[in-house]
Amino acid sequence: MKIALITGSGGLIGSESVSFFANKFDLVVGIDNNLRQYFFGKEASTDWNRNRLKEKFPNYKDYNADIRNYSDLETIFKKYGTDISLIIHTAAQPSHDWAAKEPLTDFSVNATGTLNLLELTRLYAPEAVFIFTSTNKVYGDNPNLLPLVEQETRWEIDTRHPYFEKGIDEQMSIDHSKHSVFGASKVAADIMVQEYGRYFNMRTAIFRGGCLTGPNHSGAQLHGFLAYLMKCAITGNHYTIFGYKGKQVRDNIHSYDLVNMFWHYYQAPRFGEVYNAGGSRFSNCSMLEAITMCEDITGNKLSYSYSESNRIGDHIWYISDVSKFESHYPGWKFTYGIRETLEEMFYSLKKRMEAIA
Repeated sequence: MKIALITGSGGLIGSESVSFFANKFDLVVGIDNNLRQYFFGKEASTDWNRNRLKEKFPNYKDYNADIRNYSDLETIFKKYGTDISLIIHTAAQPSHDWAAKEPLTDFSVNATGTLNLLELTRLYAPEAVFIFTSTNKVYGDNPNLLPLVEQETRWEIDTRHPYFEKGIDEQMSIDHSKHSVFGASKVAADIMVQEYGRYFNMRTAIFRGGCLTGPNHSGAQLHGFLAYLMKCAITGNHYTIFGYKGKQVRDNIHSYDLVNMFWHYYQAPRFGEVYNAGGSRFSNCSMLEAITMCEDITGNKLSYSYSESNRIGDHIWYISDVSKFESHYPGWKFTYGIRETLEEMFYSLKKRMEAIA
C-alpha cells in the first residue's frame, strides 16, 4: 500500500494536497485538529473543509491529532509505517501578529511539531519524501534593505538590481534581521528539515512560500490577505491596510501550483533542498492593486481604512525567484495568475456563503 500523510489537511495547502494526491495514492492520511479556529476565531475554522474532504474522497482518513503531541503522532506512524511514502507538512501557526501574543504556542506548533514529524519519519518511514511548507519570512526584514522605488500603486525594486527580473533567490541571508516571532519559529523548523535531509540523508525539501492562496482558504484578518480581502469585498465588512501606503507587494501562488511543485519534487527527490515558492513575476500585486481587482470582480466598493503602523518585520516588496525549482524540474509551470485566482476565489466564497445562509 502507498500512503501520503498530510498535516494541516483542513487548511489551504493541506486540503489542496489531499485533493491532488487522492487519486495517486491508495490512502491519504490527514492530520488536523482545527487549531486555526483557536488562532483566528470561528470564521477561520477548517472543519467545513475537512468534512468536504471526507465526503469527497473515500480513500481519505482523517485524524484529529495535535502535532505537538509526540505520542499521538507515534500511534499514527506505527500504524502505517513504511507504507508512508510521502509526508506533506503544512500544519502551522501562520501569523506574525498572533505569534507575538503566545510565543510558546507558536514555537511549539511550528518548531517542535516539525521536529516531532521529522523524527517519527526517520524512525518509522525513513525512505519517505518529506515536504515542508516554510515561508519567505525566514529572510526576516532583509528584503526591506533592497533599493526600492515608490510608484503610483506599488513599491518596486530598482530596475538595475539583479533581483528585478526574477525576484529574490535562495541566496538571500536569513541572518541579522528581524523575523517576527513567527518568522523565527519557522526558521527553526526550516533549518531542522534541511538538517534531517543532509545529516540523516533523508529526502526532505523546504518550500519557502510567498503568499499562498486559493479558493479553499479560510481567510482571517491576521492571515490569508487575499481571501480575507475578497470576503470583505463581498460582505461589505471593513478592511484595514497596515502601513507602507498600501503599496506593499506580494507574489501570490495558487495552492494548485504549489502542490504541483510538491508532485514534481516527489517524483525525483533531493536531500535537504530549499526552494523559494511564490507567484514570482507571473502572479503578484500590491495591496492597492488587489483592492482594485476585488472591487472590479465583485462590483462592490470596498470599505477600508489605512493605519500607519505596518506589521513588525513585514515586507515592503517581496517577489520570489522560482528559477532554481524550474531548473531542477523543468516540467513544472504556473497555471494561475493573480486575476484568475481572485475570480475563482470570488465564486468559491459566494457559493460557501450561500450554503451557510
